[in-house]
Amino acid sequence: MSHYTAATSSRFLKRTFAIFTLSIGALGISQFVLANQDLKLTTKWDKTFAQSNKVKHQKITFKNRYGITLVADLYIPKNAKGKLPAIVVGGPFGAVKEQSSGLYAQTMAERGFITLAFDPSYTGESGGEPRNIASPDINTEDFSAALDFIGLQPNVDQNRIGMIGICGWGGMALNATAVDKRIKAVVTSTMYDMTRVMSKGYNDSVTPEQRSKTLEQLSAQRWIDAKNGKPAYQSPYNVLKGGEAQFLVDYHDYYITSRGYHPRAVNSGNAWSVTTPISFMNMPILTYIKEISPRPILFIHGEKAHSRYFSETAYEAAAQPKELYIVPNASHVDLYDRVDIIPFDKMTNFFNQNLK
Repeated sequence: MSHYTAATSSRFLKRTFAIFTLSIGALGISQFVLANQDLKLTTKWDKTFAQSNKVKHQKITFKNRYGITLVADLYIPKNAKGKLPAIVVGGPFGAVKEQSSGLYAQTMAERGFITLAFDPSYTGESGGEPRNIASPDINTEDFSAALDFIGLQPNVDQNRIGMIGICGWGGMALNATAVDKRIKAVVTSTMYDMTRVMSKGYNDSVTPEQRSKTLEQLSAQRWIDAKNGKPAYQSPYNVLKGGEAQFLVDYHDYYITSRGYHPRAVNSGNAWSVTTPISFMNMPILTYIKEISPRPILFIHGEKAHSRYFSETAYEAAAQPKELYIVPNASHVDLYDRVDIIPFDKMTNFFNQNLK
């Protein structure tokens, strides 16, 4: 990807959010999802991937520390006996459990792990008002709350629980692992540090003046939202007008086409609130990444991913034991669902070695 330069702070904010608020307005999709606030959960299989006949699937709910009810999919290997190791899976940022995280969870369940893929607070089928907002604190807590639930299942070994974070939830998974000692091993795939990209832009290109202007705009928006009694949402982003960076084209190909579209996903034609970046602007989530040690980290990233530098710099900042695995020729989005190149064997060996 070419070096990102924001001509103005408002343009920076718009472009940052453009990645996560992809629109299919031409198809008449609403700007943001208000469904499922009463937690009337779907009972049909509405994933973007086929159901496996090797695992049992169950939709479950649990509450996080803030009292928000989260909805998740639990995957259990068929014919499993005794207490098994478990893995909690989250991400990507703006996605739902019916997309990439569910695919990872089901695949790892086929390989002998009890797994759980969840919708973060305020998104998907999970609770929380208003809809489609994010917080580095609350979303880190979502991971630990999922751990609370899965660790209390009678067929799970509490001492053998790992975590997978995809895209923006890769950074959240690292943050959760640093603070939650129950997590024994963590994998990030195609990782974003959302606090870094929202506060500094791509390749840390945002100037202090641009950052200050953005904060002025976000602060002013709070008066507007308070007056209206509800948050404003980003306008639909018309993605493929021509001339977009390749990674935006890749996001469109996943979230907006039949490949990965899901109506509850923020990125599938819906939108984050305008003020969502506020809590990300001065809360760097990887500050304590060294405290994950001596528990191991496996960073997985695509060779051609625009986001590769997030994993590379996080890897440098982390303490041993750690590994950075680069998938040849893979883009950022390839690691969402390309099962032929996602290194599931690598992840399986990593967890088998470290959850014992």
